[in-house]
Amino acid sequence: METLQQFIAARFTSLPPWAVLGAAMLGAIGFLLAVFPGVFAFITWVERKALGRVQNRYGPNRVGPLGLFQPLADGLKLLTKEDIIPRAADKWVHTLAPILAVVPALMVLIVLPVAKGFVPVNLSIGILFAFAISTASVLSLFMAGWASRNKFSLLGAMRGVAQVVSYEIPMVMAAVVVVMAVGSLSTVDIVESQKGIFGWHVLKPWGFVGFVLFTIGAMAESARTPFDIPEAESEIIAGYHTEYSGFKFALFQMGEYLAAMAMAGISVTMFLGGYYGPGYDLPVIGPVISFGWFMGKFACLIALNIWIRGTWPRIRVDQLLTFAWKVLLPMSLINIVAMAIWHFVPSKPVGWVASAVVLVVSFLVLTRLSGGRAMEKRVYRYA
Repeated sequence: METLQQFIAARFTSLPPWAVLGAAMLGAIGFLLAVFPGVFAFITWVERKALGRVQNRYGPNRVGPLGLFQPLADGLKLLTKEDIIPRAADKWVHTLAPILAVVPALMVLIVLPVAKGFVPVNLSIGILFAFAISTASVLSLFMAGWASRNKFSLLGAMRGVAQVVSYEIPMVMAAVVVVMAVGSLSTVDIVESQKGIFGWHVLKPWGFVGFVLFTIGAMAESARTPFDIPEAESEIIAGYHTEYSGFKFALFQMGEYLAAMAMAGISVTMFLGGYYGPGYDLPVIGPVISFGWFMGKFACLIALNIWIRGTWPRIRVDQLLTFAWKVLLPMSLINIVAMAIWHFVPSKPVGWVASAVVLVVSFLVLTRLSGGRAMEKRVYRYA
């Protein structure tokens, strides 16, 4: 696949290498800043409309036709609101925390091949880079809680850190099976290994389980319902961003949405065939069609996140951590064994069935072992 840098070098042969590299970097940054924040604004509108329908209300319907300008109005309102910093807060760390919440999510997007012949940066360790840089977002949670000098913010930050660290492990382990199957950490190589609809990794037993584990881990890492423990308003006010207002608060929300978008893009790349689909290789409009396929799969995952948010209640923090360590982590390790069975069995149909049986039996055993005691009947005593 031709990278953006190679595309520029092939068409502007007179430019020196440093200029080609600079133009490629500026082009990638410009693409990200032009496309994904706009997608973020549109997704917030779609989510609010969808949640309104789920909850039998209208959602945004006042600003612009069908409320389409509501994200713009909200952005302007937050941009002009007063920025309040507590007197005892560490002002520099308090200011850097919301910025650090946004930057890692944007950096993850630069390694995603979003269309045939277009990947902003083609790294040989693209998946490793994506996971390494995405974990930096946990620092923003801790920085926000610590710098606020508020015990509720600190408690919210610590719960958020425990959640992200717990779910990061099974999420990365779920991606290991794809790396093992492809034999490369490059996002481009991973997409190229899934040519044809039956080549998608999600259609294999270990790929389907990996997709489910990765989706759950991604939702927990980006604090999406039912894993929105870091900002549980009913439990500890507003979590780690209790002391934030105005545009800094908006940056935290933007970082959460961008992280969910980045994880959806990685999931499409690893499990759903990336930009592959009918018509992707047509002479002239092939790249446009391939971009449409990528965005269509991406939109389906975002819709899945919205549907889950609208229908699932928030779980308790002890349930959240128990599920991560007692179900997801063992299941991700067993999934690696199942992938090895599928790979080394000479007959692929037999390997397919054998790996599926191992995964189903393991899931039933793990859910049985991790199930809690039956809830005892509550007895009320009155003074």
